[in-house]
Amino acid sequence: MTRFLPKSLFGQTLLILLAGLVVSHSIGAWIYAGAREQAVRAIGGFAAAQRVANLSRLVEEAPAEWRPRIVQALSDPTVRVALSAQPPQLPPTAAEGAAQVIEDYVRQQLPKQPDRQVRATVMEPTDRPPGAPFGPPFDRRPFQGPMGGMGSMMHDMMGPNFGVGRGLQVAVKLSDGQWLSFASTLPQGAPSVSWQFIISMALMGVIVLAVSVWAVRRVTAPLGLLSAAADRLGHDVTAAPLIEAGTIEMQNAARAFNRMQERLRRLIENRTLILAALSHDLRTPLTLLRLRAEELADANERDKMLATIGEMDEMIGSSLAFARDEVRAEPRRRVDIAALLASVVNDMADAGLPVTMQPRTPLIGDCQPGALKRAITNLLDNAVKYGKRAKAAINTAGNAIEITIDDDGPGIPEVELPRVFQPFYRVEDSRSRDTGGSGLGLAITQSIVQAHGGELILANREGGGLRACIKLPV
Repeated sequence: MTRFLPKSLFGQTLLILLAGLVVSHSIGAWIYAGAREQAVRAIGGFAAAQRVANLSRLVEEAPAEWRPRIVQALSDPTVRVALSAQPPQLPPTAAEGAAQVIEDYVRQQLPKQPDRQVRATVMEPTDRPPGAPFGPPFDRRPFQGPMGGMGSMMHDMMGPNFGVGRGLQVAVKLSDGQWLSFASTLPQGAPSVSWQFIISMALMGVIVLAVSVWAVRRVTAPLGLLSAAADRLGHDVTAAPLIEAGTIEMQNAARAFNRMQERLRRLIENRTLILAALSHDLRTPLTLLRLRAEELADANERDKMLATIGEMDEMIGSSLAFARDEVRAEPRRRVDIAALLASVVNDMADAGLPVTMQPRTPLIGDCQPGALKRAITNLLDNAVKYGKRAKAAINTAGNAIEITIDDDGPGIPEVELPRVFQPFYRVEDSRSRDTGGSGLGLAITQSIVQAHGGELILANREGGGLRACIKLPV
């Protein structure tokens, strides 16, 4: 299940907000539906009670001989009216509170009389007894009789649930002792979900979602800047510090990151100073040793000692250069990398070295030309020294520029490939002190390539020899 969840902080935060939005909308819709149903019931009961009171007053104020015809005319598909000398037998009410409210309202609307009696009963659809008086389902067609307007209004108020709602029966005792009975229905409640409700909730959800996306993106965007700054720091310790902006937590994180970067810069600079001091201090006794060695009478011993001293001096110079290269940052600029590779190959070929290159159209990219040229030179030089000859090529692969250098040497054992990038590490079976070098060439080359955000890969070729590949992002 977790594999379907978003992995980014932006996605997870947005998912949490959306889950809260769905839950809050669902609860709000449930509360709204309940309140709406209560409101519809209350309004329906009030309208029915008002109509009963008005019709009762009309019948009571009419002459006695007119009442039967008036009662007959008042009955329509929405309400049944009957006049009797005896009180009707009303079924027990299922909602005493609603019935009491209707009784009180009708009694208040009629003229005051000492023996005024109003009886009401409200029955749920399942409680209506079969064959109860005035109980059959009513016709849904609007009544178009003498009081058709009132019938249409009641039909509209009761809505689509009319005829299947709660049953209402009211009996009113008139001033002459007769009983006027009414039978009608009360709306059970309007539909909880409608197209208008769905559209309004959808619009509200879209607005909240848009605001949430903007807010979450605004909060999480500084984390992307922090990630980019950390990646940039891995390539260039002298990069510009991170801007301390955003939330308080983000400002604190940026401030801590800048302090860390400053400590790393001082650490590397101090290491360079220490190496420079050691280089100076070691070269002084080396110079004395060289002077004493030159005074030896035995020419064979003198040459061996001078060679050893020269090798030590070269190692000291290479170590200092390696440390300085990690600190010094050459400015980047757009150059033709294919032309830069061709210039290195031509220079080495002019010097009589077996170096060739396949023709290639221009490939423009951002790089540090001097540093990249040094890395390419190191790889070509290694290919010539240990692989007899070097063949260079440059191509594009996806969003990267690939520089490949092949040789025809014995290659490097697979177990040794991860170790050759370590400073001063040498593969003795294929690398000899007779070829010179201090074991820092590949370490320096890898440092330069990584500073460009690229990757240096060494692999043995199937036909024999070693392939060095520099992948630079476009």
